[in-house]
Parts: sequence; structure tokens; C-alpha cells
Amino acid sequence: MKKLIFTLLFIPFVYNAQQIVQQDPEITRYVSQVNADSLKGHINKLVSFGTRHTMSSTTDPKRGIGAARNWVMKKFKDYGKNTAGRMEVFIQNQTIQPDGKRIDRPTDLGNVVAILHGTNPNDKRVFMISGHLDSRVSDVMNSKDNAPGANDDGSGVGALIESARILSASKFPASIVFVAFSGEEQGLLGSKMLAEKAKNENWQLEALLNNDMISNTSSSETNLTNTYQLRVFSEGLPQYELDKRAQGIRMLGMENDGEARQLARYIKEIGERYVDNFQVKLIYRNDRFLRGGDHTPFVDKGFPAVRLTEFNENFNHQHQDIRKENGIQYGDLSEFMDFEYYKKNVGVNISVLASLAKSPSKPENVKIEVDKLTNFTTLTWEKPLSGDQITGYYLLMRDTDASVWQKKFFTKDQSIKLPYSKDNYFFGVQAVNASGNESLIVIPKVGK
Repeated sequence: MKKLIFTLLFIPFVYNAQQIVQQDPEITRYVSQVNADSLKGHINKLVSFGTRHTMSSTTDPKRGIGAARNWVMKKFKDYGKNTAGRMEVFIQNQTIQPDGKRIDRPTDLGNVVAILHGTNPNDKRVFMISGHLDSRVSDVMNSKDNAPGANDDGSGVGALIESARILSASKFPASIVFVAFSGEEQGLLGSKMLAEKAKNENWQLEALLNNDMISNTSSSETNLTNTYQLRVFSEGLPQYELDKRAQGIRMLGMENDGEARQLARYIKEIGERYVDNFQVKLIYRNDRFLRGGDHTPFVDKGFPAVRLTEFNENFNHQHQDIRKENGIQYGDLSEFMDFEYYKKNVGVNISVLASLAKSPSKPENVKIEVDKLTNFTTLTWEKPLSGDQITGYYLLMRDTDASVWQKKFFTKDQSIKLPYSKDNYFFGVQAVNASGNESLIVIPKVGK
């Protein structure tokens, strides 16, 4: 069993101790159940629909996006039989009209959604995993030719199907949403539709893990190979209501501590805890250079959302007609997928979703005291609103120029006094329960 060691300091701070952060056996078991053959089966079935272009047929039983989304819905319903009625499955539909851009005729847009409701009716937290079902070839308006979309984004959809298969056996207090978006290649249409629904219905969506291309290991042009790193893109300054929040962010120097960035750090810690010999690489951008993905509409609505994607992109196998030129095979075909690498990336998703849904909610009213000048730092907080068997809290600390949290201090109290200056470090607080699962991190507000 892999173990991570953090320095944990207890009040009084003169006592130092090393404590081993253990893996949760339940989550370890879920991660071990990710199966490469199962993933291959998902991808082969998705490819078999010929094209999954957003404007392809929705009525043909064997070809087009309609057949594909019906198959995904059936998979969710099959897994829902393991949940004692807690999994709700539906297609979120909307007929969209020609927009003069990437929709040239009335189109039935449909997101396939499965909600695994939590066991605690008072726990309103929602954690989401997504991928996009639609595919394309070189011409984004070509809905007729074969567009296998094995990696882009069959790999994302396969990840959420495999996650639903495994996590359907769970009984977490919080809810997990699995969603296959349509319309990504036509302008993030499906994710905009669901983000609007989540905002209008006041979903307590605390994390979205958007998976888009997570199975390729070799780059085009440079011929580099990377089988041990997964990129996580996260915004820095929050898009939502930045004008109202900018002064406080600037005053406290918190440009690198938005909720999406905290989620990315959480993914890195938990993913590397449960997936051996693997690194989650934090990328300090909302998405790839000048590009976007299905997490962006959620970011725009104020939800913490990030993109998970392979370290190397291969443009020979992305947005390409299937053809062979100068000895090079073009097209997004399953033969170019690395299923062992893909398996690790799905394991990261499952470990993070399970850890979040099993954890307590975040501590409330976290404050850093500033009533007098001192080289100590004192923080206070209140108990989370939900979560059983809370055993204590971690106070996290890092240098102001560090990208990830460097130290964890444990206390059973609701306050802590540390011999470190608030001038030189950033701090955060998270709750932890008896199974060792940590909540998302809260950055303290200024207390009087």
C-alpha cells in the first residue's frame, strides 16, 4: 500500500510528529477495479456508431449521435440497478436553431445525464464528471463522414461510463453526476445548457472534472511520449463576478487561490495518493492556449470546474478526416490510444470523486485574525454543515511562491495558532473524517 507522509504539527506547537496519511481501503478498491478491457469495450462501441457529430442522425438506431446517446443512457440505467433506486438517468434535450456559426439546421441537442444521489438527504453537495459525446472530422460542419472520435472525446465518455460502473456500488453521502455532453465541437452547446440548468436550480456544485482527450501518449511533430503525467487546467482569477471581487483578491495577494485552482491542487494530492508512479501536472490556465472546453461554461457561472487532459496532443489524430498521406495515418482511431495510460487517468478521476463524495463538507466561517500585529498566525473556523465522524481539521500552509500546499497541521480544535507569519505564507483549512477523507480547502477570510 502506498503511503504519503506529511509533517503534522499539533497544538501546542512545540510538539512535532510524523503521521502517515493512509489510503482509504474502499477508494483503493474502486481504483483497482478500473479495467483496460472494459475501457476498450466502451471505446469500440462508441466508434461503432460511425459518426457522433452533433448534427448527425438522432433517429437511426445504429448510426449517429442519437444511437450513441441512447447506448450511453442504457449503460447508466444498467448500472443504476446497483444503487437501490438512487441513480436518476435522463437526456436533457433542447432543439436549437441555426446560429449562423456551427449549427446550420434545427438540431436536437441532448446531454446524457446520470445522477447518483447521495445517501444523506441533508447533504446537498454535487460533484460532477463529464466528457463530450460528439465527434468531428476536418470540416466541423461535416456530419456525414465517419468521425470515430476514439480519443476526442470517446476517452472522456468512456471514463465517465467506467466511473459510473464502479461507483454505482458506493453509498456516499453526497451526490455524483455523470454527464456526456453534446455540441462541444459546435461551440460548447451542451455544457452551456447544463450549466444554465445548474445555475437556475441552485445546484451546490462544488467540483466538475471535465475529461477531454485522456488516452493519447505520443505527440505529433515533436514525437515525444509521456505515459506518467496528466494535465489539469484551472483558472486563476475567477471569471465569475471578478469586478466585484478583484479588490479583495489584489489586497490579499490571492490571484492564485480561486476555487478552481484549489480543486486542481486537491486532484493532484488525491490522484497521486491512489495511482502509483503517476504525476498530476497543474497547468495555470483555464484551458490550452486560446482554446476552451466544456468546463468553461461552468466556470463562467461561478462553479469550480477544471479540465483533465493528456500531457501530449497528437494533431494527426484530432479533428482529421480518416486518410493516409505520405505514410502517415490520420484520424482519431482507437489504435492510437494507450489503454494502460488511459486506465491510470480514469483511476485519478475515480479516486477524486470518491474522496470528495465521501468527505465532510468544508469548514464554515474560516477566518484569520488580524486584530494586532504579530509573527504568529491564528485561524478559527466552525464545523462543517454536513459530514459524520469528523475527527479533526488540517491547516494547510505553503510559501507564497509555491504551487502546491507544502505542510499539513492537524488539530481536533476549531482554532490553531502557528509560529509562522501571515506575511510569508498562504493558509487553508479542510475537515477530515474517520475514514481519512478530506474536504475541499477553504481559504480564510479576514477576521476582526
